[in-house]
Amino acid sequence: MREFVVEADGGSRGNPGPAGYGAVVSDAATGETLAEAAEFIGVATNNVAEYRGLLAGLRAARELDPEARVHVRMDSKLVVEQMSGRWKIKHPAMKPLAAEAVTVFPPGQVTYEWIPRERNTHADRLANEAMDAGSRGEPWSPTTSRAALDTPRATPAAPLPEGPPGDATAGAARVRAAMAPRPGAAAPGGTGPAGTARGRGAEDASGEDASGEGPLAERGAADTHGGRAAGPSGDGTSGDGTSGAAPTGRASGRRPAEHAAAEDDRAAGASGEGPAVGTGDGAGAGTSAVSRPATDTPARDAGTDADGPGGALAADADRRAAQAVATPSSGWAPADMGAPATFVLLRHGETPLTPQKRFSGSGGSDPSLSGIGREQAERTAAALARRGTVQAVVASPLARTRETAGIVAARLGLDVTVEDGLRETDFGAWEGLTFGEVRERYPEDLDAWLASPDAEPTGGGESFAATAARVAQARDKLLAEYRGRTVLLVTHVTPVKTLIRLALGAPPEALFRMELSAASLSAVAYYADGNASVRLFNDTSHLRPSY
Repeated sequence: MREFVVEADGGSRGNPGPAGYGAVVSDAATGETLAEAAEFIGVATNNVAEYRGLLAGLRAARELDPEARVHVRMDSKLVVEQMSGRWKIKHPAMKPLAAEAVTVFPPGQVTYEWIPRERNTHADRLANEAMDAGSRGEPWSPTTSRAALDTPRATPAAPLPEGPPGDATAGAARVRAAMAPRPGAAAPGGTGPAGTARGRGAEDASGEDASGEGPLAERGAADTHGGRAAGPSGDGTSGDGTSGAAPTGRASGRRPAEHAAAEDDRAAGASGEGPAVGTGDGAGAGTSAVSRPATDTPARDAGTDADGPGGALAADADRRAAQAVATPSSGWAPADMGAPATFVLLRHGETPLTPQKRFSGSGGSDPSLSGIGREQAERTAAALARRGTVQAVVASPLARTRETAGIVAARLGLDVTVEDGLRETDFGAWEGLTFGEVRERYPEDLDAWLASPDAEPTGGGESFAATAARVAQARDKLLAEYRGRTVLLVTHVTPVKTLIRLALGAPPEALFRMELSAASLSAVAYYADGNASVRLFNDTSHLRPSY
């Protein structure tokens, strides 16, 4: 299946005022420009022009291949958040445009990403060319366009590494090359040729209140399961606001905060399930001109964060930290890989077995949450709702994970999808026992289990090697289904630790060196080149009292 990148922009010299849009379609693998579109649309607002640019880009991509996957990148936070379904659309001029945009490709074929303005220069120049032509009473013409010529040539995409996505070894060979400077990259903050710079104001300049649209709530949950001494499944306790003379000047103001700093280190919280000393489980009218220039658009790094206004309020810090996790930067990447798929990993809340530190896998009594566990799920739900980053929720089929996910999902207004591959390890005859009881009854089996990931618990339980294969298969399935999105996985200790271990390229014994608390949050971002980035681990700050 072909993959396209659509970059779109629009502007208004007056807001409302003379307006135009630009859009460019490029090959996601090579960066080659495949089509351009631009048009002067008369008097309109910035936001309407941006939506018209989006529509033109999507239509141009569909003409090239209606079966292709499309990744849209725009510097309009408003359009990206609304089209991603996280912000509501209230302005009457934008509702029909957004409704039309979602019909161009089938659902699930298009993803959206916000990028800084300096990384959207090709579309920006096209929009300015269209407005310049309109001011002369002429239509924009692809034959006279210099947008592609004035945009640095893209760096050819490096070959994709072998191996499944998410395993650190899959892309490790490219690290040194990826750290090298990108040839021909535009300098940060560049605005293109003289006379094309724009003063950008608030995204709600046309009457659309970005903060009032508010991100739609999203959800989260947690997990617990039986573990062992320091074991993998054991639980421990635990617009740019310039305005003025620029040709496409927008009303002065500020964008909503885009993204921000990394999470603070968080102390471990509630105790988990598992044996003693264990670390438990547990769109619009108008005709646009389209061309196929020979010049490439610049490659751009996905997910680059722009710092929003600072603030001392805890809620702002919490939201900014969540955005940093949910919208990670691709860092060293030499070429744009699109938005990563981000898995926010939540271990379920406590069950009655958690404080007793008993093995609790998928082959035992399947306990429900305790009162404390339900409270943990409620606190997790509230925290994720404040952060507003999760776009889907997937849970293990066991009762404690489904209950945790249900509590969080109800708060976020999302449905819960069940994935069997996320279930906890089957601990066989050890289910319901403490680590000490297993040591007393099955000493040789326990020693073998602690020494090898291929050893099974007594009574035909599941080895950690078998669990890892199952979890990796579920990971790859979910990555294909939720590419470019942020998904909450409500699961157990062993699956969470396994996903972290695989992302780090760590050996199986690394499972014994991690502690995972009940209702804790972790996060991993997965990139198109096969690399993965661990963004967060065992965060329990959301479980602390607010007073």
